[in-house]
Amino acid sequence: QVQLVESGGGLVQAGGSLRLSCAASGRTFSSYAMGWFRQAPGKGREFVGYVSGISGTTRYVDSVKGRFTISRDNAKNMVYLQMNSLKPEDTAVYYCAARRGVASLLASSYDYWGQGTQVSVSS
Repeated sequence: QVQLVESGGGLVQAGGSLRLSCAASGRTFSSYAMGWFRQAPGKGREFVGYVSGISGTTRYVDSVKGRFTISRDNAKNMVYLQMNSLKPEDTAVYYCAARRGVASLLASSYDYWGQGTQVSVSS
């Protein structure tokens, strides 16, 4: 079983930056696709972006494209979500997720999830 532990959430002013970290257990981390999702109050879970395990290909939802960057360090079993130019509408609980194989935009396709970390952006 893969365990994911997130950190880095907090309160930030609009226009500011945060970097979320996700530490993963597992000997085959590099083979896992890693996704980031978020859930705002009263809304469903939304795809934010992913990084594939094979090629490191990244993909993002349009609303964060150009502001957020996903990266991974396979030697450290870590994945990161760098968030710049934050907006109040980015306020949500952010989740790290993992699945073995190809990357996916679908939350239901991921097998392992972190505990979530709160990101709050004030105007």
